[in-house]
Amino acid sequence: MADEPIDDEAMAAEWEAMAGGGGDDDQDAMAAEWEAMAGGDGAAEEEDEDMSGAAPGRVLDQDEIDSLLGFDGDADAGETTGIHALINSALVSYERLPMMDIIFDRMVRMMSTSLRNFTSDNIEVSLDNITSVRFGDYLNSIPLPAMLAVFRAEEWDNYGLMTIDSSLIYSIVDVLLGGRRGTAAMRIEGRPYTTIEQTLVERMISVVLKDMCGAFEPLSPVNFTFDRLETNPRFATIARPPNAAVLIKLRVDMEDRGGRLEVLFPYATLEPIRELLLQRFMGEKFGRDTIWETHLATELWRANVDLMAIMDETEMSLGEVMNLQVGQTVVFNKTPRDEIVLKCGDVAMVSGAIGRAGQHMAVQVRRTAERLQSANMEE
Repeated sequence: MADEPIDDEAMAAEWEAMAGGGGDDDQDAMAAEWEAMAGGDGAAEEEDEDMSGAAPGRVLDQDEIDSLLGFDGDADAGETTGIHALINSALVSYERLPMMDIIFDRMVRMMSTSLRNFTSDNIEVSLDNITSVRFGDYLNSIPLPAMLAVFRAEEWDNYGLMTIDSSLIYSIVDVLLGGRRGTAAMRIEGRPYTTIEQTLVERMISVVLKDMCGAFEPLSPVNFTFDRLETNPRFATIARPPNAAVLIKLRVDMEDRGGRLEVLFPYATLEPIRELLLQRFMGEKFGRDTIWETHLATELWRANVDLMAIMDETEMSLGEVMNLQVGQTVVFNKTPRDEIVLKCGDVAMVSGAIGRAGQHMAVQVRRTAERLQSANMEE
């Protein structure tokens, strides 16, 4: 057997017979097996998809991307979510300064009256919102052209910023120079503001700063002085770009004209009165009511006060007092020329010389309570 040669042709014929006899059945069986395996994986994948609720390879749409990044919040309402909220988490929320609402609500009422007197026109001032921003982001968001007024808080030794947009500038100029009512203010772009326009806006800024001083006065008296007027935001930098600031947006309407006025306080400026701004206030008058103050002062001045004229005082023992008889004379050390003291209770009010006015005893006032106290201290 070992010495017999291998017949290649016979072996090839045998393999061909084996392949030809079961080739179709084997191929069909193999195809069916692979199909079953693929179907099983598909069923498992469908089951996983049903359990998870979403396909593993599904692409997010634009709304979901905006929600993830936090750009779907209401910017005016100050609502941020997602990554945007994490980025802005370092900012101090203005809600920690509840007195700002009371102060600028008072300022709005004062501005409505003062601007009416300033322009002799019907003006309505409204407070849009109060938000916290980064100083650099605010400067980059200012729509140009605009005027930026830098003012100084004398008592706080720091600066603030006031922005007047072009619509309000042209409206004020139009009203002060006798523009026709019922027509929108003409807006001319592409040119710098003239000296007349800047002067008129400076006068309006002085009126607004005076009202803002009055709004802060019940909380903390402060004097806001105008420093300079800029048209380029780069020259109005009063704080570092990352610093937090409080932005107050005001709307000024003059019939069919008007614009926006924004006031920005860096938190460093408000730091001296931070404790006062943190307190929660109930009411609208900073805890003071001028009507009751006036009424109370008026009634106090009308109150009746009993005065006693003390002729003289002497010390006696209890035995001497008990031995006093009718008709006995008690001698004092006062003479008619000496001064007597008029007291209200135990408090010395005035002193003077005793005398007579008709059938009544009288006292001529010579020294008040302050002079009387100083004289007693010297003695």
